[in-house]
Amino acid sequence: MEQRKEELRRSGIERLKKIAASGSKKQKEQRIYSQLYASDSWKQAKVIGITISSEFEVATQPIIEQARVEGKIIIVPKTLPKRQMTFYEWTKDTMFKRSSFGVLEPVSNQRFLPEEIDLLIVPGLVYHPEGYRIGFGGGYYDRYLKRYSNATCSLVFRELLNSEWEPESFDQKIQQLWID
Repeated sequence: MEQRKEELRRSGIERLKKIAASGSKKQKEQRIYSQLYASDSWKQAKVIGITISSEFEVATQPIIEQARVEGKIIIVPKTLPKRQMTFYEWTKDTMFKRSSFGVLEPVSNQRFLPEEIDLLIVPGLVYHPEGYRIGFGGGYYDRYLKRYSNATCSLVFRELLNSEWEPESFDQKIQQLWID
């Protein structure tokens, strides 16, 4: 199964790059943002966990800016040893450094526990229509989601939907997929 997931990951990255090069990415993102902002999980959330997107993923910077306009607290993940992660607040004073994966991570002491997060926006590369996802391969989110019981969603380009794989026992289901 892991070999199949690797193939799906590569395919997901290629599809994301094609979307980014197609010129339709911004319109697709706007449709996703509209669904997110209209959702009860967004409206009720005071603390939102989100990643800093790469250039080919659904852009998260507009979401972060909208959350700030609405007075929400933004928190971003930081990886820990043993494939664990935690979330830290991102304020105007937060400094970032690149992780060994090349991802920007916060240098902060404002740590949030899973129960303090109202909405977690979970990244991925491939999405099963039933709400499961294939991420970048570290298992960080699936481990974290085992301890997290509040609202979850993912921002999905339609091209990343794929029902030709079976979720494994450790894969954690995302409650809501916002699809363009």
